[in-house]
Amino acid sequence: MPIHPSPGVRAILFDLGGVILAIDFERALAAWAPHSRLAPDRLRQTFHWDEPFLQHETGRLSNDGYFTHLRQVLELDCDAATVEAGFNAILVAEIEETNRLVEQVRRRVPCYAISNTNDAHMAEMRRAFPQLLPRFERVFASHEIGHRKPQPAAFEHVLREIGVPAHEVLLFDDLPANVEGALALGLQAVLVRRPHDVRGALARRGLLDG
Repeated sequence: MPIHPSPGVRAILFDLGGVILAIDFERALAAWAPHSRLAPDRLRQTFHWDEPFLQHETGRLSNDGYFTHLRQVLELDCDAATVEAGFNAILVAEIEETNRLVEQVRRRVPCYAISNTNDAHMAEMRRAFPQLLPRFERVFASHEIGHRKPQPAAFEHVLREIGVPAHEVLLFDDLPANVEGALALGLQAVLVRRPHDVRGALARRGLLDG
């Protein structure tokens, strides 16, 4: 079916975590707690977006390297497979309403995914949610492009690859910093708190049928 872009929007970027896929870091903590020598509150304080986490999400630290780091700092007495299972437990379920909107709008405008993520989570998405990633023309994962949102380089990479000017690209993201970073580069961007925010922004731009 031919694609008929809406005036002003020639490509749409959907953040994965929080927009397309429900995530919950508490599930990882619950999975690791029985194996940790740390008290639950201390475990929660210790697991954060530290430098190894950022390196993992920009492809500079392997899965094995990051899981070894987690075993050390979280004082986990378990094997790497158990660490990874807990890490992947944050991926909860597809957000059905938003995914239905993607199915509808991609008939009119090319839809892409952009995500701060890592090799372990991408592999788990493909295994647990096999219909999710194929909905998109292309998935731009931070560990593959070497940059995380809201770094300008992350958005600039995507713009070069899809060949669409910034002002004709619409981003949906659940983090204010990412929305602000996109707006600063001239993209259209919408902060998503619930699927209704996606539906409203698409409807206002005439991108939904009916």
